[in-house]
Amino acid sequence: MRLIAAFLCLAMVAPAQVRSNLASSSYNDYSAPWLGSGSYWKKNFGHLDTRVVLEPPVRLGEYVVDGKLTLSLKAYLDLVLANNTNIGIQKLTLEIPKNGIQRSLGIFDPTFTATFSATRSETPATNQLQGANILSQLAQPYNGRVQMLTPFSTTVFTQWSGDRRSTNDTFQLFNPGWNNTFQTGFIQPLIRNRGAYITRLPITIAKRQVRVQEFTFRDQVQNLIVQAENAYWDLVSAKERLRVQEQALQLAEESLKRARRELELGATPELEIYQPEQQAATARIGVVQVQYQIKQFEDNLRRQVGADLDPLYQNIPIVLTEDVSKAPDDTVYIHEDLVQVAKQSRPDLMSLRTSMEVNDLQIQSAMNLLKPQLNFQGTYSTTGRGGVGNLRPGQPGYPEGATGIVVIPGGFGDSFRQWFQFSTFAFSLNLQLPIRDRAASANLADAVVNKRLNALRERNIEQQLRQEVLNAITQVESSREGVKLARIALDFAEKRVEADQKRYDLGVIQIFFLLSAQTDLTQAQSNLVNQTVQYKRNLLVLQQRLGTLLEDKGLVLQ
Repeated sequence: MRLIAAFLCLAMVAPAQVRSNLASSSYNDYSAPWLGSGSYWKKNFGHLDTRVVLEPPVRLGEYVVDGKLTLSLKAYLDLVLANNTNIGIQKLTLEIPKNGIQRSLGIFDPTFTATFSATRSETPATNQLQGANILSQLAQPYNGRVQMLTPFSTTVFTQWSGDRRSTNDTFQLFNPGWNNTFQTGFIQPLIRNRGAYITRLPITIAKRQVRVQEFTFRDQVQNLIVQAENAYWDLVSAKERLRVQEQALQLAEESLKRARRELELGATPELEIYQPEQQAATARIGVVQVQYQIKQFEDNLRRQVGADLDPLYQNIPIVLTEDVSKAPDDTVYIHEDLVQVAKQSRPDLMSLRTSMEVNDLQIQSAMNLLKPQLNFQGTYSTTGRGGVGNLRPGQPGYPEGATGIVVIPGGFGDSFRQWFQFSTFAFSLNLQLPIRDRAASANLADAVVNKRLNALRERNIEQQLRQEVLNAITQVESSREGVKLARIALDFAEKRVEADQKRYDLGVIQIFFLLSAQTDLTQAQSNLVNQTVQYKRNLLVLQQRLGTLLEDKGLVLQ
């Protein structure tokens, strides 16, 4: 009895401790309260509010300066993590595998079952000892059972069963009579499902699957951060192009003004005015086109940080403070070292490796189900009987001097007084031996095949990873050299414009050559902006390929 009581206490404490550790990672509204607690009645019999209330974007006001949303790249990415809807969707998907842990813990939940029935029967007597010509009986059996699985693979149970019977049979000793039986016991698997490790295997699998989803979530967030940062560089690039186009327009208008003045003074023929006018008109078109592109990129940027959801920030001007004029660093990349970094950091590869751990656990579970089932069961029971007694002369306890049937008052409680006076102990072995189990064998085969598939996928990702890292390094190094060459080309273009301006002022060349030099300067400036932004984009891709994007950006996932 003490051993069984210890089993019951430990079985109730262990799952409760696991649930308390899990409560912090699940929604309290969807927790599993214990029977009898206030939250149990509220949850199971109350109204569950399933309304969804979405929180508005946060922290936007922190970055408003002089009526403009002023964002560095770090501040922008922080707002993306806090407010981006797609990232919010990915965060919420983590709750499903976390609920899977709670679901797997359900094997330790105790269950209580109870039954009651009432049967009235009338049958003709078949012999003189039945005590009535028409035998009328009322049987009311009842049963209550508590059962639970302990973390040690032992199932413990306690049940109380009995019945109340009343009849018109005059020979019954107790009428109405009560029979109550108390029984407690355990069932211990000896081969299949034996041991704490096998019992907790579904929980271990559920926890590993949470890790798989966490790595998948990290990979998805990295992809979304890349998209968001590209949107940032789109706007930066457009604003830089606008600055270049405005400078080109200013130069074109100054040249046009000078040409018109020369035409008025008769220093140049009328045919020479058309090219400056065309140059100025083309520059104006370029400015207008870039201005409309900036509006599109600003709308995209507002969506990334959730500003489009708040009327206060839907049309707020945006100022980006990231400096693109800084020269790229001269970091020397050691290719094989970076490949090794990627193999240790890429979340898609880590997710697949964790999936292979899940495959190992599933193989162990399948092998367990192939074993024969042999259970050792032990029970202890005691029985009591009571009710209204009907004593006849000659029966034990019949009062002296009495005549006829003596009725002794009694009831339900009489049956409990006999408990533990009449005890029964029982032990048994139950064997279930499959002659052939093709279903379990197929499940094991599936588990092995899934592991082999994941092993091949891991090798495939490692090959792809190596190629992606090497290509990303090449792109970064190429764009870095492109920035250097674009700076050199811009320097020559500026010197050429300056020289052609002096030559034009001296009348050595025609305005055509000056306008051509100004066009080349505009193209050189635009090329430098494009090369600089492309270097930033390629560096971003390299960080993603290495799997270190979040750490390099100083971003922390909550």
